[in-house]
Amino acid sequence: MKVIYAAAIAAICFSAATTHTAKAQTMTPELLWQLGRVSAVGMSVDNKNLVYKVSTPVMASNSFESASFALELSSGEVRPYGKSENLVPDTDISPDGKWKITTKDVKMESVFGIDIYPDLSSSKAMVYNSLQHRHWDSWEDGAYSHIFIESTGGKSEAIDIMIQEPFDCPIKPFGGSEDYTWNPGGTAVVYVAKKVQGVKYVTSTNTDLYSYDLVTGTTANITVDNTGYDTHPLYSPQGALAWLSMATDGNEADKNDLKVILNGRTINLTAEWDGTVDSFIWNQDGTAFYFTAAARGTVQLFSVALPNKRNVPEPVKQITNGQWDVTSLVKHTGKELIAGRTDMNHANELYAIDVKTGNMRQLTHVNDKIYSSIKLSGIEARWIPTSFGKEVFTWVIYPPDFDPSKKYPTLLYTQGGPQSALSQFYSFRWNFQVMAAQGYIIVAPNRRGMPGHGVSWNAQISKDWGGENMNDYLSAIDAVAREPFVDNDRLGCVGASYGGYSAFYLAGNHKGRFKSFISHCGIYNLQSMYGNTEELFFANWEMGGAYWEKDNSAAQKSFTEFSPINHVAKWDTPIMIIQGGKDYRVPEGQAFEAFTAAQLRGIKSRFLYFPEENHWILQPQNGLLWQREFFKWLDETLKS
Repeated sequence: MKVIYAAAIAAICFSAATTHTAKAQTMTPELLWQLGRVSAVGMSVDNKNLVYKVSTPVMASNSFESASFALELSSGEVRPYGKSENLVPDTDISPDGKWKITTKDVKMESVFGIDIYPDLSSSKAMVYNSLQHRHWDSWEDGAYSHIFIESTGGKSEAIDIMIQEPFDCPIKPFGGSEDYTWNPGGTAVVYVAKKVQGVKYVTSTNTDLYSYDLVTGTTANITVDNTGYDTHPLYSPQGALAWLSMATDGNEADKNDLKVILNGRTINLTAEWDGTVDSFIWNQDGTAFYFTAAARGTVQLFSVALPNKRNVPEPVKQITNGQWDVTSLVKHTGKELIAGRTDMNHANELYAIDVKTGNMRQLTHVNDKIYSSIKLSGIEARWIPTSFGKEVFTWVIYPPDFDPSKKYPTLLYTQGGPQSALSQFYSFRWNFQVMAAQGYIIVAPNRRGMPGHGVSWNAQISKDWGGENMNDYLSAIDAVAREPFVDNDRLGCVGASYGGYSAFYLAGNHKGRFKSFISHCGIYNLQSMYGNTEELFFANWEMGGAYWEKDNSAAQKSFTEFSPINHVAKWDTPIMIIQGGKDYRVPEGQAFEAFTAAQLRGIKSRFLYFPEENHWILQPQNGLLWQREFFKWLDETLKS
């Protein structure tokens, strides 16, 4: 194996104790849930003030308290920001100030019993005629989110620009203001919609950009020729429209490209670049873009200029490079760009990035006091040999005060997605800093299927869930387990979503490596998952088709060889199973089936169920309980 950033990483990893010897604390679940969660609201028009929000968990009320602040960039002065202040432009108001966008639900279909039979007012029944019946954590109620235009002078009724069509904008379940935008003249609104229904809705990713002309009242499909995702429309001040686009219908993890319309022609600015775009903004003068993308186990800032006079795309340039993630781009102010930054030892704070050098200066310091009082984890980056002559980039996170002469219990972390980046993120659930602080080494491989290592590496996992990426996992844990400081009798495997699937799958295929498993919202039975999940385009693409397609070799391999239920006879290791009751992406039956099998086979097992949570854990008290049960299980199975 070879180690990158060798000197710097070794110094961080093995001298963490000497660097923080005066600090008595390590990160705990309780301390994690005291951190402020920082997010940008926006910049003032003159670029002199940054407005941001801090949300803080309140355990007693099981809620969050929020406060907003204005930070003057030149002096660093921070002051409370009141609701009556208007430093940040309201993007819902048209550039000419005449119109305002509002969104509201429009009831268009009868779903509930009382909708259909008014005399049966106590009935809670719901009636559906298509698969478009629930999404993420909500049942469809017959109402669609629509965009309305109203006069800021209050002189006319609001206009439903979606003309009573049974489609949503913002797009459910996560869409917001990024799903619509004004043109610079204030004469048109461009919005994102998925204008298909029923089976097509749950099997397609074809969202398009639509332009509504306020003068004529007509709507045009801007991206009619593209069959995949088209999202995040954004105009330059000069009137050029840019957006993110995926080419393939049904593939939610396709290469995400940055497109722009210039002189009536659509140009793909990142077509030749071997990566996938996360988010973007225009530069100040509308001549280039800044965007974030996964890069070798991190998320970095990149730029790309508009094409030259011959319409030849310019090359993509990487601006930042370091052991962090650049997040939440806010605004380009000239010499600097305002954005968020995280790493495995620090929650999100806002920074100013010099767009020429990549140098960063920290602007917000919400959690500095807490971090200055605790010992930090050592973080090492390794390249580890794996199958077919490849190498897998792997993060190894060490406990504070790490002593290489001791032996430590070690966790293989299996990432979800399956195409989510395993980067320098800071999670309030799967938090490596907290895990390391409890005395565990964490091995986190960028196995096949993750962005940041080229488009082919990212795409490989589809239709091969139990294949090469499992070799990547085992290669990584085996390589680190050869270190003298790893206790091979105390290896665990933990993960959620696809990572939970990985825990279920490896439980039947680990050949005695692990002494404990934890699977959160994991897929256990691919056939029943296919029949219950709400985004069938995901299952179709990842599995290769439906389980009843007997002549489809890819699908048959997925539903037989790669389904954990078909390996449960080899389960022989303690396993904890966690599930949310409102998780419709990986429905609760997956957990019930797995727990039943473990119990009936006499395997030490525990079921942690959150009836009001979805695919994630969002409520503060549930989040803290999750952490306590997580480490309680590991203490029982790896430390005792």
